[in-house]
Amino acid sequence: MAKILINDGIHPTGEQMLKDAGHEVSTTKIEQADLMTQLQPYDAICVRSATKVREELINSCPNLKVIGRGGVGLDNIDVDHAKGKGVRVINTPAASSRSVAELAFGHMFSLARFVYQSNRSMPESGDNNFKALKKSYAKGLELEGKTLGIIGFGRIGQATARLGLGVGMEVIPVDPYISEADIVLGNNLATVNLKTQDMDAMLSKADFISLHIPFLGSPALSTAEFDKMKDGVHIVNCARGGTIDEEALLVALESGKVAAAGLDVFENEPTPRQDLLLHPRVSLTPHIGASTGEAQEKIGIELAEQLIEILG
Repeated sequence: MAKILINDGIHPTGEQMLKDAGHEVSTTKIEQADLMTQLQPYDAICVRSATKVREELINSCPNLKVIGRGGVGLDNIDVDHAKGKGVRVINTPAASSRSVAELAFGHMFSLARFVYQSNRSMPESGDNNFKALKKSYAKGLELEGKTLGIIGFGRIGQATARLGLGVGMEVIPVDPYISEADIVLGNNLATVNLKTQDMDAMLSKADFISLHIPFLGSPALSTAEFDKMKDGVHIVNCARGGTIDEEALLVALESGKVAAAGLDVFENEPTPRQDLLLHPRVSLTPHIGASTGEAQEKIGIELAEQLIEILG
């Protein structure tokens, strides 16, 4: 039997799986400042993004065997140091793919039909300015027939491609590590093989661009990339803050190079810059890509399965 601390929460299904396997599970959150002393008796800790597992904490917990991250990114964990100390680091890369992809498309539909702007304007003046608002938002787009560029063609990028193909878009994926992937449509109704293309070629063709990559220290989209895009492109980021240069994005929005943007992530979370939050052509959500009941249950199950395999 192992002692497992679930410090940032887990779906009840995953918690019950761990208990049924005979493990002692605590879901009482320990504050970051107290982890150095209170984590020492535990064999494993499971976190989301709130708890940081850094080198000093790892060094202070000699019993620690596994660090689990409920989600995709591992930027709040010193992964290399943990591995060097013989501590396994696991995450749940498959569980939230569909949820993130659907949110990305939620933003695309919102941008294409001015839903985000209508939701701001209607409560303020819908009762006395209805006809003018109707005229303002009457030049929407259909996604069918448009070209979707996907930066990052891992699980989430492929889930996004599946939705894009389903609504009739031409999909151009970009990924330096993946050359192609088979995208299964519907309930195995058809399979489409998509080959990745050069970034510059995609930038020049895409009507919509969706990012699905980790933050690797510098933006994937900055001034040079915006300059290569079609005028009136739509940008969606449900990946990580920092993958888009926000200053360059604002310039591109003001020039019309970018018609509108949908943002779920920001450089300065949890305090995004106000000029982005107030921009009239930016659709906004507060980093909720994986925040569906279905995704949370999948995350809990995937995490529990890995912990049971490692800890016995």
